[in-house]
Amino acid sequence: MAQGAYGARVRTLKRVLIGLVAVVLVFAIVGTGLFYWSTRRSFPQTSGTIDLPGLTAPVEVIRNARGVPDVYADKQADLYTAMGYVTAQDRFFQMDFNRHLTSGRLAEMFGARAVDKDAFLRTLGWRDTAAQEYAALTAQTRANLDNYAAGINAYLRNKSPGEVSFEYAVLGLQQPGYRIEAWDPIDSVAWLKAMAFFLVHNYSDEAQRSLIAAKVGIDRTEQLFPPYPYDRVGTVLSNAENADLAASEGASATLTADTVRESPSAQAALAHTSAMREGLLELMGAVGGQGEGIGSNSWVVSGSLTESGKPLLANDMHLEPQMPSIWYQAGMHCRTLSPACPLDVSGFILPSVPGVIVGHNAHISWGFTNLGPDVSDLVLERVEGDSYIVDGVPRPIASRTETIKVAGGDPVQLTVRTTDAGPIVSDIPGADGADFRAVGNDAPVPAPGQTITAPSADSQGDYAVALKWTALSPQPTMEALPALNTATDFAQFQAAAKLFTVPAQHMIYADTQGAIGYQAPGQIPIRSGYDGRWPVPGWDSQFTWSGFIPFEQLPSIQNPPAGWIATANDFAVPAQSSQALVQTDIYSYGSRAKRIDIRIAELVDAGQKLTVADMQNIQLDAGNDFAAWLAPKLLTYNPGESAQQAIALLNGWDFQQPTTSAAAMYFNAVYSSLVERMFVHALGPESLSFNAGDRYWETIRSLWDSPDDLWWDDVGTPEREDRDTTITNALRAAADEVAKLQGSDPTAWTWGSAHTLTVKNPTLGSTGMGLIDGIFNRGPVQTAGGGGIPLANSWNPGGDPGDYHVTAVPSMRQVVDLAVLDSSTWVNLTGNSGHTYNANYNDQFDAWNSGQQFPFAFTRPSVEQAGMDTLTLEP
Repeated sequence: MAQGAYGARVRTLKRVLIGLVAVVLVFAIVGTGLFYWSTRRSFPQTSGTIDLPGLTAPVEVIRNARGVPDVYADKQADLYTAMGYVTAQDRFFQMDFNRHLTSGRLAEMFGARAVDKDAFLRTLGWRDTAAQEYAALTAQTRANLDNYAAGINAYLRNKSPGEVSFEYAVLGLQQPGYRIEAWDPIDSVAWLKAMAFFLVHNYSDEAQRSLIAAKVGIDRTEQLFPPYPYDRVGTVLSNAENADLAASEGASATLTADTVRESPSAQAALAHTSAMREGLLELMGAVGGQGEGIGSNSWVVSGSLTESGKPLLANDMHLEPQMPSIWYQAGMHCRTLSPACPLDVSGFILPSVPGVIVGHNAHISWGFTNLGPDVSDLVLERVEGDSYIVDGVPRPIASRTETIKVAGGDPVQLTVRTTDAGPIVSDIPGADGADFRAVGNDAPVPAPGQTITAPSADSQGDYAVALKWTALSPQPTMEALPALNTATDFAQFQAAAKLFTVPAQHMIYADTQGAIGYQAPGQIPIRSGYDGRWPVPGWDSQFTWSGFIPFEQLPSIQNPPAGWIATANDFAVPAQSSQALVQTDIYSYGSRAKRIDIRIAELVDAGQKLTVADMQNIQLDAGNDFAAWLAPKLLTYNPGESAQQAIALLNGWDFQQPTTSAAAMYFNAVYSSLVERMFVHALGPESLSFNAGDRYWETIRSLWDSPDDLWWDDVGTPEREDRDTTITNALRAAADEVAKLQGSDPTAWTWGSAHTLTVKNPTLGSTGMGLIDGIFNRGPVQTAGGGGIPLANSWNPGGDPGDYHVTAVPSMRQVVDLAVLDSSTWVNLTGNSGHTYNANYNDQFDAWNSGQQFPFAFTRPSVEQAGMDTLTLEP
């Protein structure tokens, strides 16, 4: 009886448990189905017919297998309207984030954690400047922007946030009251300000010089900013004019065994310098920059050197990796070209901005790399009450109040003060203003190259700091896009370039008639009384911008003797040139540009006619010129038994950095250890943001012949080290570090195991919750290359042990064949869609990482042949 009762209870318990499991399974199935539905209900309709009010005639949208739309219309107005609609279909959440960023309204989306970022952006006033620019545009460009906005708003009409993008569903869990606003044309103009900001570096270099000088003195600070190596790497124009390029130091050689047998406030100030770049990027990685490795490669080769007899143009722009990609691929085509409808262009577009940034039309192709001229200054202001002093005379400070709305919180009031120089950025609350306040306390006055004549303050320090920057005044850059997109020859290209004032770029050119060329545009100040490398006293009016370099005096070349033009953020002209004022601060020391020049020269000298595949291979070149210089020197050291097997890896190394390379792994570990011992221990971990590409390479080169220089001393130890001791210690430490990461057999080490890339969503991909992050992020994947080399998958040397993660990447690649435009190729970092789990969200990622590119269809027959879906937009 007892056993029967027990058995009955067991059977009952089993039934209950089975029932509970069934309920859990039902909820799991329902939950899975709900999740599936939620992530996919915002996917765009890509075939069939959609009514689009405002059109005057039907528009066709042909998408290929990678979701790239080519849009065909009869009228220009319809083309821009449809382009706005289609871009919003794929990328609206990204666009919405972009406009909240540029207008300083991130707190409306993300709450109190974004208030300091909004305060920074409101102080700079990008949105206000963009409004002035919009008002000054030509009627046609305003109409383009208005029509683009109309298409976006037509897409948004009658849609809930969750129907627009899955991100809104996740955002709604934290900010349930968020509502999508209509798109304003000024939202598009403002995004160009963000791009300009993340390509300007001069103001942060000034800050870093000042704060480092407060710690180690001016002379030692200057050592960290060595002069540009004109003799070793040349410049854009000098190399283009010289067809007889010599190989760089060891770049083509292979090593064999026979080849070689302090201010107290400075530390706190340095703790804030990275906030200028990295802190602001906490919520603003979508812009793609100011981390280690931001830059670009571009080159163009004359038809006299190519297999087809027509030019080839290659471009890859290096920005912070993000998901979705910063770039949107598309084509804009008038069915019948006429002055009223002149567009037939394809390429890479910035979501939010109508028009192709880099790409080609039926006649010309163009590409960009950042020119990096000095277009900003930190101005030290003597403030007395509501006035600032100039030449001993008070001037009133302009002031305005901004209200920052905060989701889930009370509004925050912000007072923005402005002098004639610009907004007072040292007033910005929180970490983003602390670095500027530190500059006001510690900047040297007068700085090197400055002689003050106006009455000065009784004591140095405690100055307000204003930001003077060309992008804070209205610029015509938006006008440049339609001009570029419709240009048919070099003269029209130059006319368009003249309008591309901010951000200033190296612009390369090729056309179907066989011409190649280069133009440096930009609004570049002419300084009076100072060179712009240090903060400048604002109370002395002799320190001023006396004007801007006329466009006609900016560097330009067409059909040079070498037969090619290469740019990679290097200097444009030699130091003795009358145009040398174009670049007075150094963005890159020319390592990538020189290696590209050498690779082209080697192929030409071998009698090879160049092809699209050759251009792609140069984009994937992972050769490390710094390693070619340093590795032979390292092989002369004896680091002891523990590192003997590791250092032997460098013997016979070809200096390439594929994922499989053991030598690359060890060399980069040694380099990182050197940076840590020489610079990070002396300046603090925040000095990592100081390493601009190949700057530390050049610094170590310049110090090599001074083995007792203080920079060789590792201040993290009690001993006083010289060069040889520090290098020996770095060799040992690197071997120990990699052995802990990858095992005791150095021959089994691989660069790719440590050098990995995770592409993150800048808003919802860094929550710290693995489930949420995994929905939006992709990776990690092993990557080749590194900083300062053509395959510019950059990383931060000197960081935490074992941390070699990628911080900047070639965000896109294109190779344009001017003989047959349909033979061109391109690839995006991730994909064309902004919708997670969409087939086109990351369908280009593996190809990008392996170096593949896809056909770049342009003509209507090729577009139709590649087409997978056709959507008709009806009036």
